[in-house]
Amino acid sequence: MRDAHRAEAERLLARAVEEEVRRSGGRTDGNVLLNRGRSALDAMAASAAEEYTAFAQALDEAEAGAQSFGDRFGKEGATPLFVTVVAAVAAAVADLALGTGAGTAVGAGAIVAVVGAAATVAKITAAHMPAAHQAAGARNQPGGPEQLRLQWLTALEVRGIRPYIDQQRVVAGRGSRGEAKKKAATTSLLPRDKSQAARRRSVLESSFAQLPEPDGPFAGRRQELGRIAQWVHAARASTETKPTVVVLHGAPGSGRSTLAVHAAHDLRDQFRGACVVDLRGDSTTEPPRTTRDALLHLLNRLGAPREQLLFRERSSQDQQLRRLSELYHQHLTGLPVTVVLDDASDAEQVRTLIPERSDSLVLVTSRKPLELRADTPAWVHQLPVEALDAGGSEELLTSAAQDASGPYDSQASDRIRELCGGLPLALRIAGSSLGPRTPRQLAADLDAYGPVDAVERVLWLRYTDQNETGRRLLRRLALAGRASLGAAAAASLLATDEPEATRHLTTLARAGLIDHVRGSRYRLHDLVRAFAQARLMDEEEPAERTAAQERLIANYAELADSVIRLVDGKTSTRAGQFGPHGFTSLDAALRWLDEESSFITAALRHAEGVDQQAVLNLLGALCDYCLLRGDLYRLGEISELTAAVDQGLLGRSVQWRTGIAARQLGELDKARTTLASVVDLYFEAHHEAGAARALCSLGITLHHQGQLAEAAAKLREALDLQASPSLDADRAWTLHALAAVERDRAQIAEALRLLDQALALHQAGESVHGQAWAHFQLGQVYLRMGEVPRAEGELTTALDLYGRTRDARGEAWALTQLARARLVDGDISAAVDGLRQAVSRHRDNEDARGQAWTLYYLGQALEERGDLDQSVRELERARTMFSRMRDVYGLACARHHSGRVTRDQGAARTGSLRNSGFARQLLADARADFHRIGVAHGEAWTCLELAVVDAGNNRSAQALELCDTAGSLFASYGDRRGEDWARFLRCTLLPYASPGGSEVGAAVAHEEVLQLTGADHPTRDGKLGEYLSAYALMLERDIDLEAGWQAWRLGMVPGRHAREVMGVGVAA
Repeated sequence: MRDAHRAEAERLLARAVEEEVRRSGGRTDGNVLLNRGRSALDAMAASAAEEYTAFAQALDEAEAGAQSFGDRFGKEGATPLFVTVVAAVAAAVADLALGTGAGTAVGAGAIVAVVGAAATVAKITAAHMPAAHQAAGARNQPGGPEQLRLQWLTALEVRGIRPYIDQQRVVAGRGSRGEAKKKAATTSLLPRDKSQAARRRSVLESSFAQLPEPDGPFAGRRQELGRIAQWVHAARASTETKPTVVVLHGAPGSGRSTLAVHAAHDLRDQFRGACVVDLRGDSTTEPPRTTRDALLHLLNRLGAPREQLLFRERSSQDQQLRRLSELYHQHLTGLPVTVVLDDASDAEQVRTLIPERSDSLVLVTSRKPLELRADTPAWVHQLPVEALDAGGSEELLTSAAQDASGPYDSQASDRIRELCGGLPLALRIAGSSLGPRTPRQLAADLDAYGPVDAVERVLWLRYTDQNETGRRLLRRLALAGRASLGAAAAASLLATDEPEATRHLTTLARAGLIDHVRGSRYRLHDLVRAFAQARLMDEEEPAERTAAQERLIANYAELADSVIRLVDGKTSTRAGQFGPHGFTSLDAALRWLDEESSFITAALRHAEGVDQQAVLNLLGALCDYCLLRGDLYRLGEISELTAAVDQGLLGRSVQWRTGIAARQLGELDKARTTLASVVDLYFEAHHEAGAARALCSLGITLHHQGQLAEAAAKLREALDLQASPSLDADRAWTLHALAAVERDRAQIAEALRLLDQALALHQAGESVHGQAWAHFQLGQVYLRMGEVPRAEGELTTALDLYGRTRDARGEAWALTQLARARLVDGDISAAVDGLRQAVSRHRDNEDARGQAWTLYYLGQALEERGDLDQSVRELERARTMFSRMRDVYGLACARHHSGRVTRDQGAARTGSLRNSGFARQLLADARADFHRIGVAHGEAWTCLELAVVDAGNNRSAQALELCDTAGSLFASYGDRRGEDWARFLRCTLLPYASPGGSEVGAAVAHEEVLQLTGADHPTRDGKLGEYLSAYALMLERDIDLEAGWQAWRLGMVPGRHAREVMGVGVAA
């Protein structure tokens, strides 16, 4: 194709691509399709080659017969132009000869030349126009070039472009289906972790409650609210998925933030969640919030994965910012939320915080219009927030007035508006004095302050209206920073009680000097804070300011410590603290700490020069609260804060809690590394109590990793360091942690002894939380002993205590073990329902280890119900999770039961134990894991399951050897129940594997069965007694060797319940 014709064909292709994009509703990538089409244009043009050839020939013929204006002019205009030139020269010469001036002569010649040239052009044009019209008509006639061009384009579209686009549509559909199948296959193979989705739903549902309540005076902004709503609805009606960005710009005090909050509340039905981020762009007292911190805050409030909020490595600022930005945009893809970026000043920062791939609403408040880049993927609108008009000002003054029943004074109202600059903040504060003052008096009082800033004018007026205590409180509130605060903070700043502080806070709120956030929480507007800070510096001595700040930290440390003490008891970190400080209940104390946690974090940022012991107490209490609540964002924030301060004791305390949080997330390797380093730091500082606490946490982490012997060693080392009576509360926690390890090592008697001591110490130390964990561990020990009623009693008590301390993780674990008790008792349906409920609770808490163990028990319950396929799936999910978190003990247990169920599943299909290779491999791996970590109980039972597989595959000698090994392992820790099963299976194998032949083997087996029958004991499996008498009868009637090993076919093998109970003797 010629270049001009190719451009025409590409335009036709572009129109077809645009239609295809519209038809697909935006799912088709137009640029990709257009580029592919251009590369294939020659192949498409070949389908219309005949029409194009005819068009090109007709075009060539038409161009050959056509004469352009230039050609005609060149052909017919030469002679007239020559005559014109001669005439012009002659005229000029003649004038000169007659004595005319040179200029006149030349002018006459030029006129002759122009007239002659014009006449020539007119003559040629008159001749050319009819011929041109005739040629154009010929081209548009049937069979002409224009008609052939249209035929070529039609053929190209119908036979080339349209089929190509249809083909690409099919290919794209097949690819998407293939991707969907691949994704589905991957999803079916890899277990889906629903914990993040569950947490995101929960966090988003509660996010609107975190917004400031829109209950203050608000007037004159209905038009702006309507425009924001209109822009949101227009964006939703568009086919493109882009966020709506509204930049609310105006002077400080113009009500930008209040307008944004009201818009967020008014449009909450359109969005799934909301979050306010204070960027501090124009703050004079604090540095602007970094983009990284803003992203972390948004991710926390909008339900992002918690491990991203706890571990904040700073290998590279740019890399981490890029990673957080990608996580933020990925997290909000397709999730419409409202984001309020308050007090912004950096357009690039705002650009980073815009969720690009969702129908979100981003409300930006700033002093000046922020010009975002043209490539910003959003609908960007600038909305000036200007001074209120007369009507809005009067409405706001009336709503803010203490008493608006006085006579209307239009002139005074206009003067008040003028003095307040029409700013809502100034009008609201000034209006709060109406009632005691008439409008005219208010205008006069405001006017008396002279030519000062409008907001400063009203602040001075209302500041002087307060009594001395109120003014002192307002000044000292500047020490609290930008976070919201309550009566406890005000009481600390004033050195008074909370009722008195509440009255002063209410008075300041009525005067408009502090803003009500929600409940009993208040905060200062930035302009009011600046005014209060100036008054504080001018009117109070540095010693008074420092004393107030230290009193605030010390009182909060005492209060927060008392709350955590109500949960954890008199541990070494808070053994000398006072009582409940007026809290009516543990629930009320925890509610108070819920409300105050943000303020405490903010206060810790301004604790320079304050007594470090008070800071340490407050920091420890806040960290313990974060662990109890699972608030890992705040724990990460505190960790960064202490790292910046770099003070040893503070850093060690926070690092210890960070290691515990990592363990809760299932990051066991990271937790082990962190806690091991903390232990070393405490020993270097010769702080034995701290080292013992860290050793206890390290031992628990090693237990979770399945390193039972090493865990027991660390925990006993901690107990040695906690021998002092002053550390009894710490010792109680270590005792019940060690009891859990000894239980898994089959040392039941030792576990019971340790738990009795732990429970007594927890009760003496008034630790509700510790008692809950001790009862929980007791319940598990009783389940191992097969005493279901006692176990359920202990677990129910633990569940109640967890509820009192609001420990959601503990509640989920108690539910898991209660459902497991139903499984041990044979109530399968209740067990399955309870375990599924517990799995959901663990997902909500993002407790990977709890979820893995619950899935493990659920797999066993489904096996008992006969649903082997689903049982295998749940056990494999548990095995994958244990493997991911490197819990060797859990992995070995999951492999053991997965191997059992896989073996039974294959046997149910084939009728024999042949082709059990995969099941045997799982069992062999489980045995190796149990042997490596020294768990004789698990290794012994796995040997018996391997013996069953080998016996069913005619490997009687190997099976007999495995039974002997299992018997030795059971005897090593005194498990008579397991030893009975090992001896019985050995008897069933002797006729087939005895060195003396089948007759000798049968005789020996009969003798051993009789001995085993006579050695009855309370822990024997009830089913084994029936099998012993039946098998003795079979031996008396001789064994049919040709029939092979019959114990499997007759069901005389240990089931799941046989392993559930340990037959270890316990002293009464």
